[in-house]
Amino acid sequence: MAEITLLDGSIGQELMKRSGDAPTTIWSIQVMRHHPGMVREVHEAYFRAGATIASTNTYCVHRDRLEKVDLDPELMPDLVKSALAEAEEARAAHGGGRIAGSLGPLEASYRPDIRITPETAARKFAELVALMRDRVDLFLIETVASLEHAEGALRGVASAGKPVWLAVTVDDEDGTRLRSGEAVADLAPLIERFAPEAVLINCSRPEAVADGLRVIREFGRPFGAYANGFTRISEDFLKAKPTVDVLTARRDLDPAAYAGFAMGWVGQGATILGGCCEVGPEHIAHLAKRLRAEGHEIV
Repeated sequence: MAEITLLDGSIGQELMKRSGDAPTTIWSIQVMRHHPGMVREVHEAYFRAGATIASTNTYCVHRDRLEKVDLDPELMPDLVKSALAEAEEARAAHGGGRIAGSLGPLEASYRPDIRITPETAARKFAELVALMRDRVDLFLIETVASLEHAEGALRGVASAGKPVWLAVTVDDEDGTRLRSGEAVADLAPLIERFAPEAVLINCSRPEAVADGLRVIREFGRPFGAYANGFTRISEDFLKAKPTVDVLTARRDLDPAAYAGFAMGWVGQGATILGGCCEVGPEHIAHLAKRLRAEGHEIV
């Protein structure tokens, strides 16, 4: 039996559901400003469900994303501090756990067509890393859609002095390819060069994950996945200033169904599991129960 690290699930989607606010391009930031304490409540819910890591609510906290909605980019340090504080409060209330500093994509998710040079991206990610590194246990680079995105983010965390996990998003129909169309296997030189501690697949349909993991496990590092619960990433979402209400949640991915997928990934050797968009505390709780029932230890 294996030792399994259990991540949390969706942060932004869960916040939107709890707040009742209309979605915006930066709804998770909006919640921190309008509903203080709600982020902590979400973290606490995942810890109660069995997660051992809280991912900070910093996925959208980038200067370029703030500028797009006419918010002062100088708010970024204060937003990061707020997100860190709510994660820390939840951990203290739970009595333990780790905190992962979430580093989402620059500009927009699932958009490898938005080209940002690795040099420019590295500077932007490094600023976030400097704000978080003294208060997180590891960095989680999320929803990496291209080789260029991977390189820029990995450069940005190269001097973090903390473990780094790289999570890539794959084509919903072909898990062996990134959303850019590039082969997942072509990440190998970057993995060798920057040596992230773990490589994951995130924010992709669970049906696509197994094929991607067959590639990733050849990198010789701990690996795993946390999939989303959308029917697909629609064309409307790939337009300027998208909001999540143009995506459709699946009706067939209940906690038992999601756990079934995740246990298949464990069978492939995955040791890091969790959930992404539309995968909530109830999914994580069911997955934790299933893992323990089958003799695995959650660490």
